[in-house]
Amino acid sequence: MNARKDEERHAMLRSLPFTLSALKTAYAAGARPEDVIEEVFARLDRINDPNIFIHLCDKADLLDQARALGPHDPARPLWGVPFAVKDNIDVAGIPTTAACPAFAYTPAEDAFVVARLRAAGALMIGKTNLDQFATGLVGLRTPYGAPRNSLDPAIAPGGSSSGSGVVVGHGAVAFSLGTDTAGSGRVPAALNNIVGLKPTLGTLSASGVVPACRTLDTVSIFALTVDDAYAVYGVAQGFDPADAYARDFPHQPLSAISEDLRIGIPDAASARFFDDNAQRAAFDRDVARLARAGATIVEVDFTPLYAIADMLYSGAWVAERHTVIAGLLASDPQAVHPVTRQIIGAAEALTADDAFLGMYRLAELRRDVTPDLATLDALCVPTIPDFVTVAELQDDPVGPNNRMGTYTNFVNLMDMCGIAVPTAPRDDGRPGSVTLLAQAGQDSLVAAIARLFEQDCPRMMGATEHPLPDPGPLPGPRPDRIELAVCGAHMSGLPLNPELSGLGATFVRKDLTAPRYKFYALAGGPPHRPGLVRSSAPDAGAIAVEIWSLPKTAFGQFIEGIPAPLAIGSAEMSDGRWVKSFVCEAEGTAGARDITELGDWRTYLASEMQGA
Repeated sequence: MNARKDEERHAMLRSLPFTLSALKTAYAAGARPEDVIEEVFARLDRINDPNIFIHLCDKADLLDQARALGPHDPARPLWGVPFAVKDNIDVAGIPTTAACPAFAYTPAEDAFVVARLRAAGALMIGKTNLDQFATGLVGLRTPYGAPRNSLDPAIAPGGSSSGSGVVVGHGAVAFSLGTDTAGSGRVPAALNNIVGLKPTLGTLSASGVVPACRTLDTVSIFALTVDDAYAVYGVAQGFDPADAYARDFPHQPLSAISEDLRIGIPDAASARFFDDNAQRAAFDRDVARLARAGATIVEVDFTPLYAIADMLYSGAWVAERHTVIAGLLASDPQAVHPVTRQIIGAAEALTADDAFLGMYRLAELRRDVTPDLATLDALCVPTIPDFVTVAELQDDPVGPNNRMGTYTNFVNLMDMCGIAVPTAPRDDGRPGSVTLLAQAGQDSLVAAIARLFEQDCPRMMGATEHPLPDPGPLPGPRPDRIELAVCGAHMSGLPLNPELSGLGATFVRKDLTAPRYKFYALAGGPPHRPGLVRSSAPDAGAIAVEIWSLPKTAFGQFIEGIPAPLAIGSAEMSDGRWVKSFVCEAEGTAGARDITELGDWRTYLASEMQGA
């Protein structure tokens, strides 16, 4: 009987797309994290590409980690989800090489983002291959042997996050981490028919990441769907005070977009496709999709943006790359890949004057283009202008690589966020892809627009045999109401609930916060009140809340009666959404009782009654 059940579970997983929703369904049907690990390794065996990973974790160790997860925990949104990490991002106890053996070191701690993902229950499968020191967009500049493109081995796998893009393209893991400075989180997505999310700079911590250009780097996320990429982003995001470039942008849930968006595209004179007519036709088709959805399409002269893109591999930013490996270039230059050495070594002919002149020129170009961009909600561009083959790159390792950065190199210099999303296949069968770009902090907007290309879209996910499911409509925010999370005496049936219901508030749902809060029973009362405090302490937890919908016209009246140290702020829910919530000033916890381990105000009240 047990053997038959085991075979049934394995058969179910063999036919399963590794999306978050599919894995959740499989776990609800009886699958175990150990089964998923077995299936990951079975898929890697079938793929048979030893160059995807620089370090693949031991299966026996991963099975132990899977068992150690214990029973399914809804407070851990990535429980049992397999993922991979680009090998310029630290994972404790595993060498970080940045694809350069002479540079390798073994970190004692996980990178900040890796730690957050593992705390959410995700299982790290291995460290993936890359263009050495994240310098390149093609995926071939590595001494470990280049991974093969998941769709067509004749096409470049894309870089620098080559292994991370390929392994998701094959559907062997649910998501992976890359990094993105010049497009390394977007180009592999286009070449492997997957989603590549490049967040606002600073919203994903760079602590524990080998820099390429420290001022322009961000961790990026590859997944099979927009919803999956954005959900992982919500878990990984969080302000890291140890990262000098961290920025505290609130994470916004995905919601329905306006029908009157203004979206800019390259005008006919400045659009670049390098004679790839199939790519031009696919982009025109995809722009028409946006127009049918109600967007106003605005043609923009991209010439200033191309000028900005050209600056990324000159002056200040090549010198910034040089700072990372200056010692290695001085002591052992032959340890560096020859193409990488050629590109970064050019910085040795530059002066400090050159660096400042480059920064001045960037400021001038940004000032020139900003007025036009300020009238737009987003840009839509081809992720890549054309396809580059491995053979082309063997003949010329630099020129075709530079073409790949046509629509990506300017983005971080312009402080924009973006997401690359597959579209329907081109006329020749190669994957279509566009990238949506917007100003810093508009990550939820570009992801919501990207979802339009997943609705009624006839394509497969990555290189798998699984068709893309229709993501369905996003919830539309009610413009006349505000959702409010309550965690204490305002919950249904408790003493202060009439303050809400009397103002027309209605119950929406029960929920849990993200596992990043301390919970206190404050001194004073009656009525007794809790204090919810966001915390990075290891004993922080997920706290039970109720979500109520309050008319906006009554919101001011409601918050007028909230006494210090309580206030209305925003709290992160278990699925990554942020909602308005009761929060407490940290100073208000003096003399309070820490009840985080109880996780629920009602449980605390019951324990008090029993104690009495």
